Amino acid sequence: MRYQIRKVRAYLVYTFLLCSFVSAQTQGYFRDVFMDGGVALSGNTSLHAADSLGLSLDFIATESVSFQTEAIISNDDDSNGRLLYPDGAPRFRTIYSNGGRATDHGSSLGEEGRNRFRQFYYNGGSYTGSCAGAYLACLSWQENGIIPEYYHIWPGRMEPTSLIDSYTGHFIPQDSPLLDFFNFGGDHYIADIYHNGGGFAREDIDFPVGTEVLLRFDYPGEHMHQKISCWAYKVEESTGRIVVVGSHPETEYSSEGLQLMEAILLYALEGTAPAQLKGELLNSQTRVMDLATEDSLPAYTKIGDQQYHHFTIDIPQGAGNLSLILDGEDGFDLNLYLDADTFAFEPNADFSSIQPGADQTITVSSLSSGAWYVGVECATTINTAGQIYYGDLSVLNGVAYSITATWDSTGLKTTTDLAGMPDEFQLHQNYPNPFNPTTTIQYELPLRSDVQITIYDLLGRDVTTLVSETQDAGYKSVHWNATNVPSGMYFYRIEVHDPDAIGTGGYTQTKRMILLK
Repeated sequence: MRYQIRKVRAYLVYTFLLCSFVSAQTQGYFRDVFMDGGVALSGNTSLHAADSLGLSLDFIATESVSFQTEAIISNDDDSNGRLLYPDGAPRFRTIYSNGGRATDHGSSLGEEGRNRFRQFYYNGGSYTGSCAGAYLACLSWQENGIIPEYYHIWPGRMEPTSLIDSYTGHFIPQDSPLLDFFNFGGDHYIADIYHNGGGFAREDIDFPVGTEVLLRFDYPGEHMHQKISCWAYKVEESTGRIVVVGSHPETEYSSEGLQLMEAILLYALEGTAPAQLKGELLNSQTRVMDLATEDSLPAYTKIGDQQYHHFTIDIPQGAGNLSLILDGEDGFDLNLYLDADTFAFEPNADFSSIQPGADQTITVSSLSSGAWYVGVECATTINTAGQIYYGDLSVLNGVAYSITATWDSTGLKTTTDLAGMPDEFQLHQNYPNPFNPTTTIQYELPLRSDVQITIYDLLGRDVTTLVSETQDAGYKSVHWNATNVPSGMYFYRIEVHDPDAIGTGGYTQTKRMILLK
């Protein structure tokens, strides 16, 4: 009995620590989890593991294609859908997709709806799902080709188990990341998880490098035995993490089954992309953030509800009297933060201005040189009643603002040497991404420059040159129509040089994009 009491106490303490970790990471999102129970998926309205972890949850549970379209794609009050902020950043930390009929659900979303899920993942949000939710993430359940109705964010293939309305065990590999959250009794085994037609990850065909094996099925006598039942995948730091499972741990209320679903959510949440910078604020130069989603320039797009925008300022040696002025759209609440060490969120900021309204000011008379971080938060949000949004829904299309940083740099030496200012050149992620067949690449030139932008395929072969000319300073964009090239991963590379200063170096950056036809 004493052992059981100690075990329960240890579990409660561990759960408290996990909840503390979870709650500490929720800054900058509308909610922690978006649960997709749309057309052809189970219409669950609660997720036991999210409740036990103290995660905030939003969901849709509907068989109405029109309601799903308005929620996921757009409506009059929200041109970007519930999954995304106006600038395309994920509005939730992770998605959980229920079981059901994967192909029918993907078909009901249409290509535009499926692209919302892809953009969510590639812009940093994580994705989880069970059974049909796992199928939706992959390329196909067949040995070749792709299922057009799937998201294709995990570039691997699944195979159906054909096991219906049953229960199965799961072996836990010694190196499974799920063991970082629970020890599951110390026997590397989870018993009796409900299973209803889900699949397993194929290791023999198109198995993506970097896929992590989290669990394997235990069902002797069936072809699913010892096959991968739960797996994870993260392309790079700027994407989210995919954590999917072929069975149904989401239905578990207690014991190791509940712990399994909790661990899946926690590993997905741990894999969300870190905060991204909008750019650098230059001395006495006002940056205006007033563009809409359809303008396709995320670095200058309005801020969404409970979202953060992040900037840096580079304070020279000997500078002082910093003034940060935030001028926001009337009728909304914006907050302003400043931190010397890392991204400026409300809990960690060295300085803050959070009075009611959209206009804020921070002044600092003496500060150390180097990079400082500026955070702008939109504190205004909407209300929810189940899956219905109400209140001032105009915030969903974003709040416009401008921000100005000014400091005293009297007597400081300045330079316009191109090679000395690489951080002032900005190459943005193409938009949309993934795309079919046209995408836009934006970049910023603080000085007149020689510019070359080249597209390369996955093998490093030159596909096309989009720009090769001298351009004046300013905000630039170029479009690529990829009609005549196959689906796949491509890279775009910008090379910038000062035409008047031969030999001073330059600026080069490469980013990746996905063409899905």
